[in-house]
Amino acid sequence: MSAGSVSKQELVLTLKGKTSLNLELKRHLAPKTVGTIMRSIPIEGNAHMIGTSIAFVDTTIRAGGEKLRTQFKKGDVGFLASNSSICFFIDDISSTKSMTLIGKVPSNIESLKDVKPGDIFTITQAGT
Repeated sequence: MSAGSVSKQELVLTLKGKTSLNLELKRHLAPKTVGTIMRSIPIEGNAHMIGTSIAFVDTTIRAGGEKLRTQFKKGDVGFLASNSSICFFIDDISSTKSMTLIGKVPSNIESLKDVKPGDIFTITQAGT
């Protein structure tokens, strides 16, 4: 049984050896994309940074763009269909690439500024 409601899925984002954060995926923001991601849990991949404002994890998830946007707020979580990445916005940003808003990291997003080459992100169901 999954944690959360039908619309909001409670997950845990872990930067191995460094930090764990609550992660909420919200089905009403992008039903197809969130459904595809939920069926792919657990997700594990290399952690990367774009400047100091975006941390992301590469995935093998195949989903098209859905309700695309370029404006994101601190704590937002987006899916970049062109390279199958899940992106975590550490600051408010206007992106040059359109992404699908899929959820939020409700607190402590600043801890992702410590991402270094070789770090690993893991996304799992809450309570597992």
